[in-house]
Amino acid sequence: MPARTISREEYLLLAKVAEEAERYEDLVAQIKGLTQTYGALTIEERNLLSVAYKNITNSLRSSWRVVDSMEKLESARPSAQSKHQVSLIRRQRVRIEKELTDACKDIVKLLNDSLLATAKAGEETVFYYKLKGDYYRYLAEFAQQQERSRYSDLSLAAYKFAYKHALAMLEPTHPTRLGLALNFAVYYHDVRKSPERACHLGKHAFDEAVACLDDSSSMQVMRDSMMILQLLRDDLVIWSSEMQRDAVSK
Repeated sequence: MPARTISREEYLLLAKVAEEAERYEDLVAQIKGLTQTYGALTIEERNLLSVAYKNITNSLRSSWRVVDSMEKLESARPSAQSKHQVSLIRRQRVRIEKELTDACKDIVKLLNDSLLATAKAGEETVFYYKLKGDYYRYLAEFAQQQERSRYSDLSLAAYKFAYKHALAMLEPTHPTRLGLALNFAVYYHDVRKSPERACHLGKHAFDEAVACLDDSSSMQVMRDSMMILQLLRDDLVIWSSEMQRDAVSK
């Protein structure tokens, strides 16, 4: 007797259960099953996909930063015991790096193999290319020099495609366009080490959105847009201060 095909509604229910239980690997599995069976995702389904990978990678990125700091601190100590401890800490860092690399490459593969091919022009395409830029950016954060350069270029290409598409297809106040602008600016600051480019991109997006704000959007869209604008403004203040300090120190 052939196995019964799980309905779209059942996949979605199981995905929501996994999210509530904070079982994000299970959530990924449900969305993958849904994609393989039914193709293109709805807005709700792709938001669940984004939540799953964000939580998985955020936890690993936080762990990596802690262990990397410990390794650097221990490396500064000259004793033989410290060398042994550094070796142990490094082993843990490498293990976390592998888990993080696997998670980032997993979502990029899903995007390349399935989701980008069926994406409609407009918000859906911007959403997926933004994700692609994000996860290549995460890979660039901790990769060694040669790989870092490659991931950085792949992230830049994805962000550029998404941003060009967003400028043509989405309103300046659209939350997906604003979220892309925020993350693209973070890319220039964190990966390319260019607060100037980050500020230029971020300020342009911020000013355009503020000029277009009105009461015609839904309350939820307005809330989402205002939250991202606040984050963008906070980053612009920090980056501008960095540029001023650098100018004084030169």
